[in-house]
Amino acid sequence: MGSSVNELIEGRENVRRRRFVLVVLCAVAFMAQLDLFVVNVALPSIGHAFPGQELGTLSWVLNAYAVIFAAFLIPSGRLADHFGRRRVLLAGVVVFAVASGLCAAAPSLAILIVARALQAVGAAMIVPTSLGLLLAAFPKPLHGTVVGTWAGIAAVAGSSGPPLGGLLVEASWRWVFIVNVPIGIVTLVAGWIVLPEVKAGRGARLPDPVATLTVLAAITLLVLGTVQGASWGWTSGPEIAVLAGFVLATAVTVRRAFTHDSPPVEPGLFRSREFTAASIALVLYFMTFAAFLLGAVLFFTGVWHYSAVRAGLGIMPGPMVAAVFALNNGRLAQIFGRRTLAVAGPLFFAAAAVFWLLALTARPDYWAGFFPGLVLGGMSSGLAQAPLFASTSSLDARRAATGSAVLNMARQVGSALGVAILVAIYASPDPRSIAAFRRGWVFMAAAVVAATLVSVLRRADPAPGSVLAPEPPSSSSVAESV
Repeated sequence: MGSSVNELIEGRENVRRRRFVLVVLCAVAFMAQLDLFVVNVALPSIGHAFPGQELGTLSWVLNAYAVIFAAFLIPSGRLADHFGRRRVLLAGVVVFAVASGLCAAAPSLAILIVARALQAVGAAMIVPTSLGLLLAAFPKPLHGTVVGTWAGIAAVAGSSGPPLGGLLVEASWRWVFIVNVPIGIVTLVAGWIVLPEVKAGRGARLPDPVATLTVLAAITLLVLGTVQGASWGWTSGPEIAVLAGFVLATAVTVRRAFTHDSPPVEPGLFRSREFTAASIALVLYFMTFAAFLLGAVLFFTGVWHYSAVRAGLGIMPGPMVAAVFALNNGRLAQIFGRRTLAVAGPLFFAAAAVFWLLALTARPDYWAGFFPGLVLGGMSSGLAQAPLFASTSSLDARRAATGSAVLNMARQVGSALGVAILVAIYASPDPRSIAAFRRGWVFMAAAVVAATLVSVLRRADPAPGSVLAPEPPSSSSVAESV
């Protein structure tokens, strides 16, 4: 009888601790991913604070974060799997909070850009590691539910960027960065107390340093070429040189992956059909997601002449709807299946884009012309992201952080491509015309339909959760678990 009581108490303690783990990991992921989009609205105010700067230079406040964040995801995830996910995540929180303070206090644009790059390094240490720890802390039957919550928080963070940024800018653009400091301190203390440590066991090898550098270079050059293509010119010398460097770095990375015993991204990860399909689908889905966030702000401010705050509030119902569906994603996945949600989710965004294509005009009519599409887009975000990120559970647990890093890198590449394509679409002939925005909505619909096709054509894995390139056996892969 006493044993049963003890087991019951221990079970309740485990549930309570897992809830704390979920809260902490979602909080740090929200903090890191919010800064992908929250600064967009603050850019005009930053320009006023540092007068005389060209738009191309000012844009590096955004580009530095996007490029460095994408580039460091895979190395950070791989090193976290080796040295310890908790250790790398908490170090990332420190880097992110310190860099946020530097951004807020920046006396010049150059220092702000450097601080943003450092902030991105911290974010890259946080995001994949948070998902890797989440999967380790919860039993496999709960992965769909907790990843749904994590992905929902990510979706809300991305969509909340413009409205939250608009509100903070009313006080000062520096508040966009100041708010990260207390959040970082609280999550650092809480994470130190409640998070488990998960790392490779004795005998595991460090990732190949050559391939780690080349994968870093490849992603940096790809995202750099994407975000700068419109300003440099797609056929200009610098653009061609950057893309050629990307091809060379990618070739070296792939060769090392097949010839070195411990590459940063093992080819075995992509033996999982679910994981491979999710990586491709995330690129396509976030081409639409990032294009929508930029396009919505431009439409509100450029065509309907909303203020930055009003434009941000106009987008707000989207994240609210996304949160409702994301928090119930695990339950929906049990009823309909994860693959069904991965197929249906993007189709709701396609429906939103088609609705805006047919309903929006130059005359402001938010409730009839924009709001219904926003609800559909929120449903899409809440349904689609969780099953795509949950594909990490099809991998061996030893590579959860690495797999999460690959998926987040796919998301970032897709976001950069989506913004670059949308900028090219809006550049001619008139960026403020309804015709230009209609071309943008057609592009968004096409991208998410392609994401749906990838999920439809995917075949099931023969043995979920076991896909991994060989690694030296270890008797201790988890230093401490929940």
